Amino acid sequence: MTNTLTVRHLFGPGPSNPYPEATEALARPLIGHLDPQFLEIMDRACDGLRQVWGTSNRRTLPISATGSAGMEAAFVNFVNPGDVVVVAVNGLFGERMCDVAARCGAEVVRVDFPFGQPVDAQKVAEAHPNPAIIAAVHAETSTGARSDIAALGAIKGDALLLVDAVTSIGGIELKADEWGIDIGYAGTQKCLGVAPGLAPFTVSDRAWERRVENPRSWYLDLGMLGGYVGETSGSASRTYHHTAPVAMIASLDAGLQRILGEGLDAVRDRHYAAGQALQDGLEAMGLELFAAEGYRLPELTTVKVPEGVDSAAVRKELLEKYNLEIGAGVKEFASTVWRIGLMGPNAAPDSVALILGALKDVLGK
Repeated sequence: MTNTLTVRHLFGPGPSNPYPEATEALARPLIGHLDPQFLEIMDRACDGLRQVWGTSNRRTLPISATGSAGMEAAFVNFVNPGDVVVVAVNGLFGERMCDVAARCGAEVVRVDFPFGQPVDAQKVAEAHPNPAIIAAVHAETSTGARSDIAALGAIKGDALLLVDAVTSIGGIELKADEWGIDIGYAGTQKCLGVAPGLAPFTVSDRAWERRVENPRSWYLDLGMLGGYVGETSGSASRTYHHTAPVAMIASLDAGLQRILGEGLDAVRDRHYAAGQALQDGLEAMGLELFAAEGYRLPELTTVKVPEGVDSAAVRKELLEKYNLEIGAGVKEFASTVWRIGLMGPNAAPDSVALILGALKDVLGK
């Protein structure tokens, strides 16, 4: 019989193991979503999100759904039918951007790059002379590659820059204001070290002026959400929109306070050191890394499955013997690439040692 209390080492592409402080907050006594105490927690969480986003945007909030809903909110609130949306695609989540934008009625201009390679800002700039939106993924979860968002901000012109920061927020450098990000969405379940369930979101004033007045999604209508989160303070002025997931937001607040208490620079250094140690260790074992050198994410390493090795069998034995989860690749790389995450509290030397030791044992057979 399966032991449901077994603690899994979540070293895949997400979710990661949460910070203990975030887990503890989930067990606190529940309070109402309009309780003054909860509104204080909400406001503090929004302030914390501004710090990890690197922004002063007052419309910075946790959307009550996972990162995929953050993606949908980003497009449904800012794409009018017929708008030209240039999407840089270097992995699965860039492809999803194209799908969501098309469903909003956009004229999608897709700019493709090889999986595992970064986005080339100049090619994006040449794709269309006057797009309404330029969209890209900062840290492509499917390939382990980081793209230069500042370079895209430098060429955006009059376009709005829309960025997926799901795997980068809270783990590597992210400067929304300095880089020119107008619309950004993320997730809680990776480097922020919180369970899945919320989508940290930020919108610049520049983007807000161009929002869709009546977006097709009622639930994700940022204009309606603003009366409850991000634009007002004090319970008397809050307008009810939906029942917020109060326990999740308390958990997010606790996770953010944990990160900010350690210091953003220290947290990023910890992620970098752990990722570098893992990548060095994998190469020392004779394994080949997948993402382009110089653009590899420290928090999510992609490694090629050795020839003749059954990828699924290795992952199965790691899970059953070591309670250790790593992820498969995606699409044509599903059986030829492993994705190994060191995010949140897992970005630590003991995690690196466990992964390398377990892999050596299983591959040695």
